[in-house]
Amino acid sequence: MKKFIYLFIILIILIGGLILLFFKKDNKQDNVKITVAEVTHSAFYAPWYVAIEKGYFEEVGIDVDVVLTSGANNVVAAVLSGDVNIGLCGPEATIYIYNEGEEDYVRTFAGLTKRDGQFIVSREKIDNFSLNDLKGKEVLAGRIAGMPELNFENALRNGLVDTKDVNINTQVDFASLSGAFIGGTGDFVNLFEPNATQLEKLGYGYVVESIGKWSGEMPYTAFNAKKSYIEKNEDIVKNFASAIKKGLEFVSKNDSKTIAETIIDEFPDTSINDLITIVERYKDNDSWLSTPYISKESFENLEDIMIKSNQLEDYVSYNDLIINYYE
Repeated sequence: MKKFIYLFIILIILIGGLILLFFKKDNKQDNVKITVAEVTHSAFYAPWYVAIEKGYFEEVGIDVDVVLTSGANNVVAAVLSGDVNIGLCGPEATIYIYNEGEEDYVRTFAGLTKRDGQFIVSREKIDNFSLNDLKGKEVLAGRIAGMPELNFENALRNGLVDTKDVNINTQVDFASLSGAFIGGTGDFVNLFEPNATQLEKLGYGYVVESIGKWSGEMPYTAFNAKKSYIEKNEDIVKNFASAIKKGLEFVSKNDSKTIAETIIDEFPDTSINDLITIVERYKDNDSWLSTPYISKESFENLEDIMIKSNQLEDYVSYNDLIINYYE
């Protein structure tokens, strides 16, 4: 009799497990599929990867498919064409699109980072580095008028270094910066993590300074979508922003080790110790927003930099380009 009861209990447990599995799969099938183009894959975007790894998107019925799309111009082009639903890049690209007169332009709806995430890597070891050490030197800074290059110029200005005194090389595209530097081009290169640390570990250079320390606060990297997509799918976009909000809260409340352990699967070629160091650098630099909210003041700080760099003639409409769901 006891044997029969045990078998019956086991059978019930198995049936219950199969039912739960069925409903889990069924719910998964009901999730909305969203394709996101990210401008680079970096621990600089830790809150984004936390949201993925912790299942925050699935909690709100979203399945995320991430496509690496180097260059903010290419990200917004993919958004405009409909090849992707959402873009992750610098909001400067949405300003350029808006000023070109695009009717169905791109709006930013959730901020992620609030300052530059690049580090200056020197070919030679320099003790007590200062921005003045860049005078007369060639620095690989990425595409002209992109956020990395604009913020590098702003960092120089804030460090009281005339941009004309530095040979800023904007001829090497963003994805090729490490390779060009390894190949012998430039005295310095500006890189995001984990690339900066990897270059240093391979013996090709030395991380000497954070650009974010000098460039100031602004909506450096944020999520965007076409105006029409947001209008037709506002609940989806709002839910997406809520997942980002939870990711930002997680990195705010947890230490670098916990964050690194959470996102390590996103960086299979980076050791956990290196990733902890990298995350710590970004935490020390106060790189991430506390919520996805983008203030008018921070947006105008970005426009100020663009105007100073002769990439923008006048301010554009904050209300047209920014939509906030969470403060």
